[in-house]
Amino acid sequence: MKWVGDARLAAGPEAAWYLETAFTPGAYLGTVYDDPTTPIVVTGIEEVTTIRVPSGRLVVDAPFDDDDVSRYEQGLPTRPPRELAVSIPPGVYRVEIAWTAGPYEFFGEYFDGVECAATRLRLSDGPVIGWEMGLGVEDDIDRIQPGKEPQFYSDANVGCFADAGAWTTLSAPFRAFKDGIPVPRDTERLPGWCERVRDESQQADLVTFGAESGGIVWLGRTATGDVAAIVVTSGMPGTKA
Repeated sequence: MKWVGDARLAAGPEAAWYLETAFTPGAYLGTVYDDPTTPIVVTGIEEVTTIRVPSGRLVVDAPFDDDDVSRYEQGLPTRPPRELAVSIPPGVYRVEIAWTAGPYEFFGEYFDGVECAATRLRLSDGPVIGWEMGLGVEDDIDRIQPGKEPQFYSDANVGCFADAGAWTTLSAPFRAFKDGIPVPRDTERLPGWCERVRDESQQADLVTFGAESGGIVWLGRTATGDVAAIVVTSGMPGTKA
């Protein structure tokens, strides 16, 4: 039987187009702001690293936020991370970034305009036939207003994929502050300004990526309803009521 999703979660035409186009090298995504003559083009898809998710429970959230760090320093309970309601098969998955370029001039200086269009956790090579918003475990579908997308927020413009079962250990390097100043993190530096933290005791990882002010999580489903991809976007066309 072909998968049929909940219409309340379905990506609208603009969002669905963006999600497909962002991962198509050479595709045209629009034009540079204030310059309709210069196109923004998908320059390529980069595999940044792989991530281990042994629990099958996935966090897609900021690795920290200002309020969280303050509470952590005071020894107070911090908010739980945004764990997705959908579970995935335990395994090792590819983390990929779709890059775009749209050259522009600013006060006489020229820039290449390279940006991250979207970040993808690739679970399988199965063809995606539909996209829907990825709810968190605490989201209530009946309370989602038409045209609104549940999302995570990030004070530092950073998001992450992480195994939920090892979250406390994996996120700890991002909560290390002294006198309000971040302590240098003992993390693995990756391409695209990403970082990785490993928990060898649980064989689990956390991988960061750029997420301007946060991001919306999208699930790409196959004809059988399996999740083939989890994509995070920031500042893109949203769903339509």
